[in-house]
Amino acid sequence: MAIRKLFIANRGEIAVRIIRAARDMGITTVQAHSEADKDMLAVLLADQAVCIGPAPAAKSYLDIAAVVGAARDAGCDAVHPGYGFLAENADFARAVEAAGMTFVGPAPETIARMGDKVAARIAAAAAGVPVVPGSEGRIEAEQAPAVAAAIGYPVMIKAAAGGGGRGIRIAQTPDELARLAPQARAEAQAAFGDGGLYLEKVIVNPRHIEVQILGDGTDAVHCHERECSLQRRRQKVWEEAPAFGLPEATRRALCDSAVALARAVGYRGAGTIEYLYDPAADRFYFIEMNTRIQVEHPVTEMITGLDLIVLMLRIAGGEKLPLTQEQIPCQGHAIEVRLNAEDPFLHFLPSPGTVSALTLPEGARFDHFLYEGYQIPPFYDSLLGKLIVHAPTRAEAIARMAQALTEIEIGGLKTTVPLHLALAADPGVRDGAFHTQWLEPWLAAGNLPPAA
Repeated sequence: MAIRKLFIANRGEIAVRIIRAARDMGITTVQAHSEADKDMLAVLLADQAVCIGPAPAAKSYLDIAAVVGAARDAGCDAVHPGYGFLAENADFARAVEAAGMTFVGPAPETIARMGDKVAARIAAAAAGVPVVPGSEGRIEAEQAPAVAAAIGYPVMIKAAAGGGGRGIRIAQTPDELARLAPQARAEAQAAFGDGGLYLEKVIVNPRHIEVQILGDGTDAVHCHERECSLQRRRQKVWEEAPAFGLPEATRRALCDSAVALARAVGYRGAGTIEYLYDPAADRFYFIEMNTRIQVEHPVTEMITGLDLIVLMLRIAGGEKLPLTQEQIPCQGHAIEVRLNAEDPFLHFLPSPGTVSALTLPEGARFDHFLYEGYQIPPFYDSLLGKLIVHAPTRAEAIARMAQALTEIEIGGLKTTVPLHLALAADPGVRDGAFHTQWLEPWLAAGNLPPAA
């Protein structure tokens, strides 16, 4: 049954994005907010708004009982989790369904299975998707040296649960493994309430490529791939679609493997399957699945012409996949950069404040939650918005991005615009000669020009 009243259990730019998609579909929206977010743009745009608790996320956006209770009391028949917070929490999805509402995303069982990286790895291997050599499952501390010796150093110690680069360490030697594994376990326990670990062999200087998929619980399609290799502290800062320079046979195999995995786990909604790609060997390996919409979904929308949030809502409302693989085009090249309230000249120190001016560029898309006079709260992620451009070629897209970055103005805040201007001008970026370990040495070498 089609969704009539939607509860948005998130904040910031993704909340605004969901409201606008729902409004286009004639769906009434109810926006959750903390006490600190009472003036955010999503609250102003939604048909209704409900305060779910104080500023700390643990007492508001991460409080399952408060979120589900607010949605139920508002008479909503569906909940969209956005990304982050409770978006990949199987208990939250179960609580939404137990309250008689639709969770806009995959089944709780799928979230639990694919959210555990060990279980996801097993599912991928069973679906015929290549996986990085590593432990067969979760390991105890005493098992780690033997597993590492078998797969060969360097090894990556990874949290079995969670994401966002937390609970990860790289060990070059047995001594480092003995020292770093307890650190990774403690960080994973603190961040995710689960200290489970597993080991993977480190692929030297890989690219990070991911495939956007859509499923209805039975069938699945892909919406092509994205390049996400420009990362700082394992956080993506610049994303592109499609990935550049991939052999066509590799591209097809990568996307086909993502569809095979989505079908194997009965995936419903929008999701992303992430891979490491080794250009030297022309091989790719599954690393994890994100059972939610991703921050970088707009670049996929730009090359396909699809609205992924609308498609999520239609599928959650009971529709089957409304398009076949052949109906999903890949046209031109799109780039997205994340604009954060951070000072790139001061070790990316967070820089919340009041937006004193806002000028948006022409010929670009800016997904954001800003307005003049808005006070950015200091309690949450520093992402202000995503600047997205589309052009016939990658070179033209980079040029268009550089132009848009010179035109955008977000007054009163330090932002990462200077970082992206420097990247757009860098020969290595222009040539696509980068990988997941490229950006931090580039920054350390002083490639970011001094502040004007």
